[in-house]
Amino acid sequence: MVDVLAAAGGEVTRWSDLGLRTGIDLGFFELKYYSLAYLAGIILGYWHLSKMVKAPGAPMAQVHVDDLFFYCTLGIIIGGRLGYVTFYEPGHWTDFSGDGFVSWKVLRLWDGGMSFHGGLVGVVAAIAYVSWRGGLPFIRVADYISVNVGFGMMFGRIANFINGELWGRPAGEGVPWAMTFCDRGVGPAGECLSSFIPRHPSQLYQALGEGLIVAVIMLSLFWLTRARYRPAMLVGVFTTVISIARFVVEFYREPDAQLQEFAAETGLSMGQWLTIPLILVGIGLVVWSLTRAPLASGGKRQAEAS
Repeated sequence: MVDVLAAAGGEVTRWSDLGLRTGIDLGFFELKYYSLAYLAGIILGYWHLSKMVKAPGAPMAQVHVDDLFFYCTLGIIIGGRLGYVTFYEPGHWTDFSGDGFVSWKVLRLWDGGMSFHGGLVGVVAAIAYVSWRGGLPFIRVADYISVNVGFGMMFGRIANFINGELWGRPAGEGVPWAMTFCDRGVGPAGECLSSFIPRHPSQLYQALGEGLIVAVIMLSLFWLTRARYRPAMLVGVFTTVISIARFVVEFYREPDAQLQEFAAETGLSMGQWLTIPLILVGIGLVVWSLTRAPLASGGKRQAEAS
């Protein structure tokens, strides 16, 4: 162990020494920080979307925000789980129970395993349904929703770090913030079983790239520019930025154990392959938006009239 740490360039932080817990022990139940992260992101997004629809140019009313809050939450949970099982644990679909039905492992959310891409599909389906039912322009509703996604992504990745999961690749030399994780699991007494390989804390990279940076860019575009009057501009920028951030960070993130061979054979991780088409879609939406005339600014005309 000493030799490995010395080769990494000196003292290395051990995640297990940080004293982090996976949740709040209520005695009869442990409230997971990962669940709280999802909840915090959804509630903050709901609050901010409620403020957005009060600004000039909103394509929907508060009643639609309430509907989106409910259906997007379902889309995140169902889509995220089914996406993870489909792309990262496909064996669950062929693991049949004794009665011939697909194993209930597919629905075991508490075991962990949520896919960003699956959650994205779920949210898009939720937006499509609410837009159809309320007679709303789908692309403009998607614009408004996209501004709020960064909150949840940031909280979720921080929760990944607190849980000590989804750690990064070996960091090598010259990375003073590298740390060791329990990459060999947890022992019978709850002790951390580590290979003592200093790794990138890629969860924090993702919290910064997919969360904070995305949130700052999207909030700035909405509140400081007239991007809200260009249909598809906000959702296009969001899709491009978060996809590029995910693609880059995947170079520092350790592939899922069951997909390491896939990453070695193809040269890219599953997350990167799934992200490439999203980058192209995002760029396409931005280009399409720029070729269209912006919508009239109701706020500006109202100010002139008054």
